[in-house]
Amino acid sequence: MNDLAPFRGPERNGPVRTDRPRSALRRAAPALLVYAAIRALGLVVLAAWSAAHGKSWHTLLTARWDSLWYTRVAEQGYGYSVQLADGDVHSNLAFFPLLPWLERGLSAVTSLSAADAGLAVSWLASLAAAWALYLTGERLHGPRAGVALAALWAALPVGIVQSMAYSESLFTALAAWGVYCVLTGRWVTAGVLASLAGLTRPVGAAVVAAVWIAAAVTLWRDRAAGDGPGGGPDDAQGGGPGVRPRLRRHRRMLLGVLLAPLGWCGFFLWVGVREGGLTAYLDVQGGWGNGFDGGAAFASFLWDLGFPAGLGLLAGVALVVWLYVLGARRGQPLPLLVYGGAVLLLALTAKGYFGSKPRLMMPAYPLLLPLAAGLARWRPAAAWTLTALVSAGSAVYGAFWLNGSGPP
Repeated sequence: MNDLAPFRGPERNGPVRTDRPRSALRRAAPALLVYAAIRALGLVVLAAWSAAHGKSWHTLLTARWDSLWYTRVAEQGYGYSVQLADGDVHSNLAFFPLLPWLERGLSAVTSLSAADAGLAVSWLASLAAAWALYLTGERLHGPRAGVALAALWAALPVGIVQSMAYSESLFTALAAWGVYCVLTGRWVTAGVLASLAGLTRPVGAAVVAAVWIAAAVTLWRDRAAGDGPGGGPDDAQGGGPGVRPRLRRHRRMLLGVLLAPLGWCGFFLWVGVREGGLTAYLDVQGGWGNGFDGGAAFASFLWDLGFPAGLGLLAGVALVVWLYVLGARRGQPLPLLVYGGAVLLLALTAKGYFGSKPRLMMPAYPLLLPLAAGLARWRPAAAWTLTALVSAGSAVYGAFWLNGSGPP
Protein backbone atom coordinates (compact mmCIF):
# COMPACT_ATOMS: atom_id res chain seq x y z
CA MET A 1 0.00 0.00 0.00
CA ASN A 2 1.46 3.37 -0.91
CA ASP A 3 1.57 6.78 0.76
CA LEU A 4 -1.68 7.88 -0.88
CA ALA A 5 -3.78 5.16 0.72
CA PRO A 6 -5.90 7.64 2.78
CA PHE A 7 -7.01 9.29 -0.47
CA ARG A 8 -8.37 6.06 -1.87
CA GLY A 9 -11.98 5.13 -2.02
CA PRO A 10 -13.57 1.98 -0.63
CA GLU A 11 -11.48 -1.08 -1.32
CA ARG A 12 -12.56 -4.66 -1.65
CA ASN A 13 -12.48 -6.85 1.42
CA GLY A 14 -9.38 -8.81 2.21
CA PRO A 15 -5.69 -8.05 1.86
CA VAL A 16 -4.28 -5.98 -0.99
CA ARG A 17 -3.07 -8.17 -3.82
CA THR A 18 0.49 -8.15 -5.08
CA ASP A 19 -0.01 -7.39 -8.77
CA ARG A 20 2.29 -9.77 -10.55
CA PRO A 21 1.63 -9.50 -14.29
CA ARG A 22 0.45 -13.07 -14.81
CA SER A 23 -1.90 -12.97 -11.83
CA ALA A 24 -3.20 -9.52 -12.79
CA LEU A 25 -3.83 -10.64 -16.37
CA ARG A 26 -5.64 -13.78 -15.22
CA ARG A 27 -7.93 -11.75 -12.97
CA ALA A 28 -8.56 -9.25 -15.78
CA ALA A 29 -9.42 -11.94 -18.36
CA PRO A 30 -13.23 -11.60 -17.95
CA ALA A 31 -12.99 -7.83 -18.36
CA LEU A 32 -10.83 -8.17 -21.46
CA LEU A 33 -13.27 -10.65 -22.99
CA VAL A 34 -16.20 -8.32 -22.30
CA TYR A 35 -14.28 -5.36 -23.68
CA ALA A 36 -13.29 -7.26 -26.84
CA ALA A 37 -16.88 -8.46 -27.37
CA ILE A 38 -18.28 -4.92 -27.13
CA ARG A 39 -15.71 -3.52 -29.53
CA ALA A 40 -16.20 -6.48 -31.91
CA LEU A 41 -19.93 -5.72 -31.95
CA GLY A 42 -19.12 -2.15 -32.89
CA LEU A 43 -16.92 -3.31 -35.77
CA VAL A 44 -19.52 -5.77 -37.08
CA VAL A 45 -22.23 -3.11 -37.09
CA LEU A 46 -19.81 -0.64 -38.73
CA ALA A 47 -18.96 -3.15 -41.46
CA ALA A 48 -22.63 -3.86 -42.19
CA TRP A 49 -23.62 -0.18 -42.15
CA SER A 50 -20.67 0.78 -44.38
CA ALA A 51 -21.46 -1.96 -46.89
CA ALA A 52 -25.06 -0.78 -47.07
CA HIS A 53 -23.83 2.74 -47.91
CA GLY A 54 -21.13 1.68 -50.36
CA LYS A 55 -18.23 2.56 -48.09
CA SER A 56 -15.26 0.62 -46.74
CA TRP A 57 -15.17 0.10 -42.99
CA HIS A 58 -11.41 -0.41 -43.26
CA THR A 59 -10.94 2.98 -44.92
CA LEU A 60 -13.07 4.66 -42.28
CA LEU A 61 -10.86 3.22 -39.55
CA THR A 62 -7.44 3.75 -41.12
CA ALA A 63 -7.53 6.40 -43.84
CA ARG A 64 -9.79 9.25 -42.75
CA TRP A 65 -9.30 12.40 -40.67
CA ASP A 66 -6.40 12.31 -38.17
CA SER A 67 -5.34 8.79 -39.13
CA LEU A 68 -4.18 10.14 -42.50
CA TRP A 69 -1.98 12.69 -40.78
CA TYR A 70 -0.45 10.10 -38.47
CA THR A 71 0.28 7.82 -41.42
CA ARG A 72 1.91 10.66 -43.34
CA VAL A 73 4.18 11.42 -40.37
CA ALA A 74 5.09 7.74 -40.13
CA GLU A 75 5.92 7.50 -43.84
CA GLN A 76 7.41 10.93 -44.56
CA GLY A 77 8.32 12.50 -41.23
CA TYR A 78 7.47 16.00 -40.10
CA GLY A 79 7.34 19.05 -42.34
CA TYR A 80 4.12 18.54 -44.33
CA SER A 81 1.51 21.30 -44.21
CA VAL A 82 -1.57 22.46 -46.11
CA GLN A 83 -2.60 26.08 -46.54
CA LEU A 84 -6.34 26.63 -46.61
CA ALA A 85 -8.22 29.19 -48.66
CA ASP A 86 -8.66 31.42 -45.60
CA GLY A 87 -4.91 31.50 -45.01
CA ASP A 88 -4.81 29.05 -42.10
CA VAL A 89 -2.02 26.50 -42.21
CA HIS A 90 -2.53 22.89 -41.10
CA SER A 91 0.87 21.46 -40.18
CA ASN A 92 1.59 17.86 -39.20
CA LEU A 93 3.69 19.24 -36.33
CA ALA A 94 0.39 19.37 -34.44
CA PHE A 95 0.50 15.56 -34.10
CA PHE A 96 2.62 14.07 -31.33
CA PRO A 97 5.13 11.44 -32.47
CA LEU A 98 4.70 8.23 -30.48
CA LEU A 99 1.92 6.68 -32.60
CA PRO A 100 3.69 7.47 -35.90
CA TRP A 101 6.93 6.04 -34.48
CA LEU A 102 5.13 2.82 -33.59
CA GLU A 103 3.44 2.72 -36.99
CA ARG A 104 6.79 3.10 -38.72
CA GLY A 105 8.49 0.52 -36.52
CA LEU A 106 5.75 -2.08 -36.83
CA SER A 107 5.44 -1.66 -40.59
CA ALA A 108 9.22 -2.05 -40.90
CA VAL A 109 9.26 -5.48 -39.24
CA THR A 110 5.98 -6.80 -40.69
CA SER A 111 4.12 -6.74 -43.98
CA LEU A 112 1.62 -4.20 -42.61
CA SER A 113 1.26 -0.77 -44.12
CA ALA A 114 1.75 2.18 -41.82
CA ALA A 115 -2.03 2.68 -41.70
CA ASP A 116 -2.70 -0.95 -40.78
CA ALA A 117 0.13 -0.83 -38.26
CA GLY A 118 -1.63 2.12 -36.64
CA LEU A 119 -4.83 0.10 -36.48
CA ALA A 120 -2.99 -2.82 -34.86
CA VAL A 121 -1.36 -0.51 -32.31
CA SER A 122 -4.73 1.00 -31.47
CA TRP A 123 -6.44 -2.38 -31.02
CA LEU A 124 -3.64 -3.75 -28.82
CA ALA A 125 -3.42 -0.53 -26.85
CA SER A 126 -7.18 -0.52 -26.24
CA LEU A 127 -6.89 -3.97 -24.65
CA ALA A 128 -4.00 -2.73 -22.52
CA ALA A 129 -6.15 0.22 -21.46
CA ALA A 130 -9.03 -2.10 -20.56
CA TRP A 131 -6.62 -4.16 -18.45
CA ALA A 132 -5.51 -1.09 -16.51
CA LEU A 133 -9.12 0.04 -16.08
CA TYR A 134 -10.05 -3.35 -14.69
CA LEU A 135 -7.23 -3.26 -12.14
CA THR A 136 -8.20 0.27 -11.11
CA GLY A 137 -11.85 -0.64 -10.60
CA GLU A 138 -10.91 -3.86 -8.83
CA ARG A 139 -8.57 -2.05 -6.46
CA LEU A 140 -11.18 0.49 -5.45
CA HIS A 141 -14.50 -1.36 -5.61
CA GLY A 142 -13.88 -5.04 -6.34
CA PRO A 143 -13.68 -7.31 -9.42
CA ARG A 144 -17.21 -6.68 -10.68
CA ALA A 145 -16.55 -2.94 -10.71
CA GLY A 146 -13.37 -3.56 -12.67
CA VAL A 147 -15.28 -5.47 -15.34
CA ALA A 148 -17.98 -2.81 -15.39
CA LEU A 149 -15.43 0.00 -15.80
CA ALA A 150 -13.82 -1.69 -18.82
CA ALA A 151 -17.25 -2.40 -20.33
CA LEU A 152 -18.54 1.13 -19.83
CA TRP A 153 -15.42 2.61 -21.43
CA ALA A 154 -15.83 0.26 -24.42
CA ALA A 155 -19.50 1.23 -24.78
CA LEU A 156 -19.07 5.00 -24.77
CA PRO A 157 -21.04 6.67 -27.57
CA VAL A 158 -17.75 7.51 -29.31
CA GLY A 159 -16.18 4.17 -28.37
CA ILE A 160 -15.59 3.38 -32.05
CA VAL A 161 -12.60 5.75 -31.88
CA GLN A 162 -10.90 3.15 -29.67
CA SER A 163 -10.86 0.88 -32.75
CA MET A 164 -9.50 3.51 -35.17
CA ALA A 165 -5.89 4.32 -36.11
CA TYR A 166 -6.08 7.27 -33.73
CA SER A 167 -3.95 7.99 -30.66
CA GLU A 168 -6.73 7.91 -28.04
CA SER A 169 -6.37 4.20 -27.23
CA LEU A 170 -2.59 4.39 -26.98
CA PHE A 171 -2.79 7.48 -24.80
CA THR A 172 -5.46 6.02 -22.51
CA ALA A 173 -3.41 2.84 -22.04
CA LEU A 174 -0.30 4.79 -21.06
CA ALA A 175 -2.27 7.20 -18.86
CA ALA A 176 -4.31 4.51 -17.09
CA TRP A 177 -1.26 2.39 -16.35
CA GLY A 178 0.69 5.46 -15.27
CA VAL A 179 -1.98 6.56 -12.82
CA TYR A 180 -2.37 2.99 -11.57
CA CYS A 181 1.37 2.88 -10.90
CA VAL A 182 1.04 6.05 -8.83
CA LEU A 183 -1.77 4.43 -6.85
CA THR A 184 0.41 1.39 -6.15
CA GLY A 185 3.63 3.29 -5.41
CA ARG A 186 5.54 2.34 -8.59
CA TRP A 187 6.87 5.84 -9.08
CA VAL A 188 9.64 5.26 -11.61
CA THR A 189 7.33 3.26 -13.87
CA ALA A 190 4.69 5.96 -13.46
CA GLY A 191 7.20 8.59 -14.54
CA VAL A 192 8.23 6.61 -17.63
CA LEU A 193 4.60 6.03 -18.63
CA ALA A 194 3.75 9.71 -18.06
CA SER A 195 6.66 10.66 -20.30
CA LEU A 196 5.41 8.31 -23.03
CA ALA A 197 1.87 9.66 -22.65
CA GLY A 198 3.38 13.12 -23.13
CA LEU A 199 4.76 11.94 -26.47
CA THR A 200 1.32 10.75 -27.54
CA ARG A 201 -1.13 13.62 -27.09
CA PRO A 202 -1.04 17.21 -25.78
CA VAL A 203 -3.26 16.11 -22.88
CA GLY A 204 -0.29 14.07 -21.65
CA ALA A 205 0.22 17.04 -19.34
CA ALA A 206 -2.69 15.62 -17.29
CA VAL A 207 -0.68 12.49 -16.46
CA VAL A 208 2.32 14.62 -15.51
CA ALA A 209 0.06 16.64 -13.22
CA ALA A 210 -1.22 13.47 -11.54
CA VAL A 211 2.34 12.30 -10.83
CA TRP A 212 3.56 15.67 -9.62
CA ILE A 213 0.61 16.54 -7.38
CA ALA A 214 0.47 13.06 -5.87
CA ALA A 215 4.20 13.25 -5.14
CA ALA A 216 3.88 16.72 -3.61
CA VAL A 217 1.06 15.60 -1.35
CA THR A 218 3.05 12.53 -0.33
CA LEU A 219 6.02 14.69 0.69
CA TRP A 220 3.80 17.19 2.49
CA ARG A 221 2.00 14.50 4.47
CA ASP A 222 5.28 12.81 5.27
CA ARG A 223 6.64 16.06 6.65
CA ALA A 224 3.45 16.71 8.61
CA ALA A 225 3.72 13.25 10.18
CA GLY A 226 7.38 13.81 11.05
CA ASP A 227 6.79 17.27 12.51
CA GLY A 228 3.82 16.22 14.62
CA PRO A 229 3.80 15.60 18.38
CA GLY A 230 6.81 13.58 19.31
CA GLY A 231 8.51 14.22 15.95
CA GLY A 232 9.50 11.42 13.63
CA PRO A 233 12.46 9.21 12.87
CA ASP A 234 13.93 11.76 10.44
CA ASP A 235 14.14 14.49 13.07
CA ALA A 236 16.62 12.55 15.11
CA GLN A 237 19.11 12.69 12.23
CA GLY A 238 19.53 16.45 12.40
CA GLY A 239 19.29 18.91 9.55
CA GLY A 240 16.19 20.74 10.80
CA PRO A 241 12.96 18.96 9.79
CA GLY A 242 14.83 16.04 8.25
CA VAL A 243 14.43 17.08 4.60
CA ARG A 244 17.37 15.18 3.24
CA PRO A 245 16.54 11.88 4.93
CA ARG A 246 13.01 12.24 3.67
CA LEU A 247 14.20 12.89 0.13
CA ARG A 248 16.48 9.85 0.31
CA ARG A 249 13.55 7.72 1.39
CA HIS A 250 11.52 8.99 -1.57
CA ARG A 251 14.31 8.96 -4.15
CA ARG A 252 12.40 6.65 -6.51
CA MET A 253 9.39 8.92 -6.30
CA LEU A 254 11.55 11.94 -7.10
CA LEU A 255 13.07 10.11 -10.07
CA GLY A 256 9.55 9.45 -11.34
CA VAL A 257 8.73 13.13 -10.91
CA LEU A 258 11.77 14.09 -12.99
CA LEU A 259 10.99 11.56 -15.73
CA ALA A 260 7.28 12.41 -16.06
CA PRO A 261 7.47 15.66 -18.09
CA LEU A 262 10.33 14.67 -20.41
CA GLY A 263 8.16 13.45 -23.29
CA TRP A 264 5.72 16.36 -23.37
CA CYS A 265 8.35 19.04 -22.79
CA GLY A 266 10.76 17.38 -25.19
CA PHE A 267 8.36 17.49 -28.13
CA PHE A 268 7.18 21.00 -27.28
CA LEU A 269 10.78 22.26 -27.18
CA TRP A 270 11.76 20.33 -30.32
CA VAL A 271 9.00 22.03 -32.29
CA GLY A 272 10.16 25.34 -30.86
CA VAL A 273 13.74 24.77 -31.99
CA ARG A 274 12.62 23.56 -35.41
CA GLU A 275 10.28 26.50 -36.01
CA GLY A 276 12.44 29.13 -34.30
CA GLY A 277 10.21 30.12 -31.40
CA LEU A 278 9.54 28.87 -27.89
CA THR A 279 5.77 28.98 -28.40
CA ALA A 280 5.90 27.51 -31.90
CA TYR A 281 3.76 24.50 -30.98
CA LEU A 282 0.99 26.81 -29.78
CA ASP A 283 1.24 28.67 -33.09
CA VAL A 284 0.94 25.36 -34.96
CA GLN A 285 -2.20 24.51 -33.01
CA GLY A 286 -3.50 28.00 -33.68
CA GLY A 287 -3.24 27.29 -37.40
CA TRP A 288 -5.69 24.44 -36.85
CA GLY A 289 -8.02 26.78 -34.94
CA ASN A 290 -7.12 25.17 -31.63
CA GLY A 291 -6.14 26.86 -28.39
CA PHE A 292 -7.45 27.66 -24.93
CA ASP A 293 -9.85 30.46 -24.16
CA GLY A 294 -11.36 29.30 -20.87
CA GLY A 295 -14.40 27.82 -22.63
CA ALA A 296 -15.60 31.12 -24.15
CA ALA A 297 -15.81 29.75 -27.69
CA PHE A 298 -17.61 26.62 -26.49
CA ALA A 299 -20.13 28.72 -24.54
CA SER A 300 -20.73 30.85 -27.64
CA PHE A 301 -21.21 27.68 -29.70
CA LEU A 302 -23.82 26.37 -27.25
CA TRP A 303 -25.61 29.71 -27.28
CA ASP A 304 -25.70 29.83 -31.08
CA LEU A 305 -27.15 26.30 -31.22
CA GLY A 306 -30.19 27.54 -29.38
CA PHE A 307 -32.97 25.31 -28.05
CA PRO A 308 -33.15 22.33 -27.81
CA ALA A 309 -29.73 21.28 -29.20
CA GLY A 310 -27.74 23.75 -27.11
CA LEU A 311 -29.65 22.82 -23.97
CA GLY A 312 -29.05 19.13 -24.66
CA LEU A 313 -25.30 19.64 -25.01
CA LEU A 314 -25.27 21.76 -21.88
CA ALA A 315 -27.01 18.94 -20.03
CA GLY A 316 -24.31 16.57 -21.28
CA VAL A 317 -21.58 18.86 -19.94
CA ALA A 318 -23.42 19.09 -16.63
CA LEU A 319 -23.56 15.29 -16.48
CA VAL A 320 -19.80 14.81 -16.87
CA VAL A 321 -19.08 17.56 -14.33
CA TRP A 322 -21.53 15.91 -11.93
CA LEU A 323 -19.76 12.56 -12.39
CA TYR A 324 -16.46 14.22 -11.51
CA VAL A 325 -17.91 15.85 -8.40
CA LEU A 326 -19.57 12.57 -7.42
CA GLY A 327 -16.24 10.76 -7.67
CA ALA A 328 -14.59 13.39 -5.48
CA ARG A 329 -17.36 13.19 -2.86
CA ARG A 330 -17.03 9.41 -2.73
CA GLY A 331 -13.32 9.56 -1.95
CA GLN A 332 -11.83 8.85 -5.36
CA PRO A 333 -8.02 8.68 -5.05
CA LEU A 334 -6.16 11.92 -5.60
CA PRO A 335 -4.20 10.82 -8.71
CA LEU A 336 -7.44 9.83 -10.44
CA LEU A 337 -9.10 13.10 -9.49
CA VAL A 338 -6.17 15.16 -10.76
CA TYR A 339 -5.87 13.23 -14.01
CA GLY A 340 -9.60 13.06 -14.76
CA GLY A 341 -10.13 16.69 -13.80
CA ALA A 342 -7.26 17.87 -16.00
CA VAL A 343 -8.50 15.93 -19.04
CA LEU A 344 -12.01 17.29 -18.51
CA LEU A 345 -10.79 20.86 -17.99
CA LEU A 346 -8.57 20.82 -21.09
CA ALA A 347 -11.38 19.38 -23.23
CA LEU A 348 -14.01 21.85 -22.10
CA THR A 349 -11.85 24.98 -22.18
CA ALA A 350 -10.26 24.36 -25.58
CA LYS A 351 -11.53 26.06 -28.68
CA GLY A 352 -11.59 24.35 -32.05
CA TYR A 353 -14.00 21.93 -33.68
CA PHE A 354 -16.59 21.29 -31.00
CA GLY A 355 -17.66 17.95 -32.42
CA SER A 356 -14.31 16.65 -31.18
CA LYS A 357 -15.06 17.26 -27.49
CA PRO A 358 -16.62 13.83 -26.77
CA ARG A 359 -13.53 12.23 -28.31
CA LEU A 360 -11.22 14.49 -26.31
CA MET A 361 -12.99 13.50 -23.09
CA MET A 362 -12.84 9.77 -23.83
CA PRO A 363 -9.53 9.24 -21.94
CA ALA A 364 -11.16 10.63 -18.77
CA TYR A 365 -12.08 7.14 -17.57
CA PRO A 366 -12.17 8.12 -13.85
CA LEU A 367 -15.52 9.80 -14.60
CA LEU A 368 -16.97 6.33 -15.15
CA LEU A 369 -15.88 4.95 -11.76
CA PRO A 370 -19.07 5.99 -9.86
CA LEU A 371 -21.19 4.38 -12.59
CA ALA A 372 -19.07 1.22 -12.55
CA ALA A 373 -19.30 0.96 -8.77
CA GLY A 374 -23.07 1.36 -8.93
CA LEU A 375 -23.44 -1.16 -11.74
CA ALA A 376 -21.37 -3.68 -9.77
CA ARG A 377 -24.00 -3.62 -7.03
CA TRP A 378 -26.81 -4.56 -9.40
CA ARG A 379 -28.00 -8.12 -9.79
CA PRO A 380 -26.00 -9.78 -12.58
CA ALA A 381 -28.97 -10.24 -14.92
CA ALA A 382 -29.92 -6.57 -14.71
CA ALA A 383 -26.31 -5.41 -15.06
CA TRP A 384 -25.66 -7.54 -18.12
CA THR A 385 -28.94 -6.49 -19.74
CA LEU A 386 -28.13 -2.81 -19.33
CA THR A 387 -24.57 -3.35 -20.58
CA ALA A 388 -25.87 -5.14 -23.67
CA LEU A 389 -28.36 -2.36 -24.45
CA VAL A 390 -25.76 0.38 -24.00
CA SER A 391 -23.26 -1.57 -26.12
CA ALA A 392 -25.78 -2.00 -28.93
CA GLY A 393 -26.58 1.70 -28.84
CA SER A 394 -22.88 2.55 -28.96
CA ALA A 395 -22.34 0.23 -31.94
CA VAL A 396 -25.20 1.75 -33.92
CA TYR A 397 -24.19 5.32 -33.11
CA GLY A 398 -20.55 4.63 -33.98
CA ALA A 399 -21.49 3.20 -37.37
CA PHE A 400 -23.83 6.13 -38.08
CA TRP A 401 -21.20 8.65 -36.96
CA LEU A 402 -18.29 7.28 -39.03
CA ASN A 403 -20.47 6.99 -42.12
CA GLY A 404 -21.62 10.57 -41.59
CA SER A 405 -19.61 13.49 -40.28
CA GLY A 406 -17.20 11.30 -38.33
CA PRO A 407 -14.55 12.39 -35.84
CA PRO A 408 -12.44 15.32 -37.05
